Amino acid sequence: MAKYLEDISRTFSEYLLIPGLTTHECSPSNILLKAPLVKFRKGEQAPISLNVPFVSAIMQSVSDHNMAIALARNGGLSFIFGSQAIESQAEMVRKVKTYKAGFVVSNANLTPDHTLRNVIELKERSGHGTIGITEDGTSQGKLLGIVTGRDYRVTRDDPDKKVKEFMTPFSKLITGEFGISITEANDIIWEHKLNCLPIIDKEQNLKYFVFRKDYENHKENPNELSDDNMKLLVGAGINTRDYKERVPRLLEAGVDIMCIDSSDGFSEYQKDTLHYIKSAFGEHVKVGAGNVVDRDGFIYLAEAGADFVKVGVGGGSICITREQKGIGRGQATALIEVAAARDEYFEKTGIYVPICSDGGIVQDYHMVLALAMGADFLMMGRYFARFDESPTRKLMVNGNYMKEYWGEGSNRARNWQRYDMGGSENLKFEEGVDSFVPYAGKLKDNLNITLGKIKSTMSSCGVMDLNDLKRNAKITLVSSTSIIEGGAHDVVVKDNRSTNG
Repeated sequence: MAKYLEDISRTFSEYLLIPGLTTHECSPSNILLKAPLVKFRKGEQAPISLNVPFVSAIMQSVSDHNMAIALARNGGLSFIFGSQAIESQAEMVRKVKTYKAGFVVSNANLTPDHTLRNVIELKERSGHGTIGITEDGTSQGKLLGIVTGRDYRVTRDDPDKKVKEFMTPFSKLITGEFGISITEANDIIWEHKLNCLPIIDKEQNLKYFVFRKDYENHKENPNELSDDNMKLLVGAGINTRDYKERVPRLLEAGVDIMCIDSSDGFSEYQKDTLHYIKSAFGEHVKVGAGNVVDRDGFIYLAEAGADFVKVGVGGGSICITREQKGIGRGQATALIEVAAARDEYFEKTGIYVPICSDGGIVQDYHMVLALAMGADFLMMGRYFARFDESPTRKLMVNGNYMKEYWGEGSNRARNWQRYDMGGSENLKFEEGVDSFVPYAGKLKDNLNITLGKIKSTMSSCGVMDLNDLKRNAKITLVSSTSIIEGGAHDVVVKDNRSTNG
C-alpha cells in the first residue's frame, strides 16, 4: 500500500502567533524586513537580498515589466511571466533594466515642422504635458527644443502654427549630461526653479526627462531594490522545455535571477535544467526551482543546484491542482517540514538555501505566519493582481471594479510548457481557473499598509527582524471556535470593509 503520513495537512488559518515581550526598541519603525533571495555559505552574505520579503508570481495576469518596476522600487522583485515568446519576455526584462528611477523616457515627441494641432492631439492621447521636440520626432533623437502648456494658447493661437514658431528652443534650455545622478539632476532643477530637466548625451540626443514632481516620489522609495549600477533588479520565469533557447536571451537582456515555473518541481526535468544552466553559464547565474511540499523534494532540488526553492502545491487562490489530481499539501504543514529540511541541509553542508512560500495567503497576517514558520520570502499572485500595475484590464463587474486574474494552469494561459511531463503539449484538463479579484488601487499604497501590519505584528512578538522572527516567534494551533472568536461577533458591523490581503 502507499506510504501514509500521519500528520494532518494544515493551513495558515489554523494558527496564531503568541505575543512576546515588546521592548522599548522593538517598535515598528525599527523592524527590518531584509531577506536573502539566493543561497550563500555560512559566515557570508547572500549575493542578492530583498529589502521586503515579497516577490510577484510568474503569471500572465500578474508580472510584466510594469509590475516589476513598481515592486522593485518598493523593495521586492517580480518574476516576469515565461508563458510568452522568448523575445517579448526578454524585451520586458530590458525595459526594467533600462528604467532609471526619476529618469523618464519621453513617450511624447514631435518635430519642429509639426503643428499646434499635433501638439494638442498628442497631449490628449498621451496625457503628457511636456513634449520633446527632436530632429526626427523620436524619443532618442537630437533635441531641438521642448513644448509645454506655457508655450501656446489653445483658444487664441492658430492650430496650423508650426511647432518651431512657439517651442522653447534648445539654446534657451538648461540640460543635464547623460550619466548624471538623480541627486545631481534634482539639484539643477531646484537651483534653476525648473519643472523639468532634459538629459542629453554628447551628441545632443535626448535620453530622459527628470521632472520636479518626481523628486518627492524618489525620496519616498528608500527600499528600492537595485544593482551596483543603480538599475532595478528583475527576475524571469523559465520552463523545462525551451530553456536552452530562452535562458541566453534573458541573460543578454540583463535578467538578475530566473525561476523554473512548474506545478510540481520534484522532477528530473528541473534537475536537467539546473545542471545545464550552471554548467553553461556558471554558478554566478542564479536560478530558483520548485515547487515542492516535503523534505525529499527540497533536498533533491538543493543538491541539484537550486539557488532557492519554492514551497507549495495547490494552495493558490486560482489553483485547482488538489481537486483535479489529488496532489498537494496544506501550505503550513509543507512549509514547516521544508524549513526544517533547509536548516538540516545548512548544518550539514554550510550552505543556506532560502525557501519561498508560494500560495495559501488569504489574510495579511498569514504572511507573518509563513515567515515565522521558516519562509525567507513569499511569492504572491492574487495579492499583486489587484493593483493598477498588474497587466490585466480593470472592469466593472456587478457594480464593483475588478481586475482579471487567471492561473497559469488554466486554458486561457495555455502554458503547457510548465508541466514536466516529457512532451505533452495538449493536456486534457485544467489546473487553474479564470477569475476576477477586487480592484485595490496602487501597489505602493496597499503595500505600505501590509508592511505596516507585518511590522506591528513582529513588534507584538518582540522580534526585530525576520531571522529573529524565525528563531523566537511562538505559534499555536487554534480551534474553529477560536477563529470565530477572533473576528467581529455579537455586534452589527457598520462599515463592511474588507480586511483581506
